[in-house]
Amino acid sequence: MKLKARLILTGIILISLVVCYCLVLLILDMDLMTDYVDPRPPQVKSHKLCVVVPYRDRLEELEEFSPHMSKFLNNQNVSHHILIVNQTDSFRFNRASLINVGWNEADRLGCDYMVMNDVDLLPVNPEVPYEFPGVGVIRHITSPEYHPKYHYEKFIGGILMLTLEDYKRLNGMSNKYWGWGLEDDEFYLRIVDSKLNLTRVSGLSTNSTNTFRHIHGPKRKRDYIPKKNDKKQWEIKRKRDKVSGLHNVRYLINSRRLLDFSGTSVTIINVALDCDFNWTPYCKS
Repeated sequence: MKLKARLILTGIILISLVVCYCLVLLILDMDLMTDYVDPRPPQVKSHKLCVVVPYRDRLEELEEFSPHMSKFLNNQNVSHHILIVNQTDSFRFNRASLINVGWNEADRLGCDYMVMNDVDLLPVNPEVPYEFPGVGVIRHITSPEYHPKYHYEKFIGGILMLTLEDYKRLNGMSNKYWGWGLEDDEFYLRIVDSKLNLTRVSGLSTNSTNTFRHIHGPKRKRDYIPKKNDKKQWEIKRKRDKVSGLHNVRYLINSRRLLDFSGTSVTIINVALDCDFNWTPYCKS
């Protein structure tokens, strides 16, 4: 019995020593973790910009735009992908719907912010900012102060930047604008309603004559129908669009291909838009 008691006592002592040892290790480990500083620099989230260019029959301008834009963004160390959304159907040009398509393509490519950039507008002042604007911020790059042609207060056309998240929050742009004009004015109202922060580029060392280069040739006529010639179109266009946008843009991707311009590779998305003739009969030329 004495031997058995001694064995039990010895076992209890050994178990107690093991438990104490584990507690000491735990306390020391917690203390070390408290004092430890990771020598590696903090990881900075990398952003990727998709340049969405609504396009049709502007090859001469595209040949100049693509290498210029790529070089400009590389000089700012902006990771980017240039998307040329080419309308291939027989309907009138629909810039807004093409930008909606561009959002879907940008999302597919993993971009987290986008810039709608007209093919005939080239930034020439290196101060023009294309870096990540931040969530909740919409940056009008061709602000009225610097745009070569348009200077009215509510103008947001030309080049506009925002995150993919914010574009989705706005439900993108209205799909009812076939032909030239007014789609930006509608988008401006969506931005105002959303309470997002619309900012204008300012404080540059240049002005409206030398911040951007406008390469829209004088022989190119805009697809514009005067109000007196199409009252129904103007009646529809002047009403707020509460039903269409990013979530219901209708289109078919015919093909995607890479095209090289002087060493710059861009993605051409050939897209055929669909038209609801009951709603927008003026989509036909």
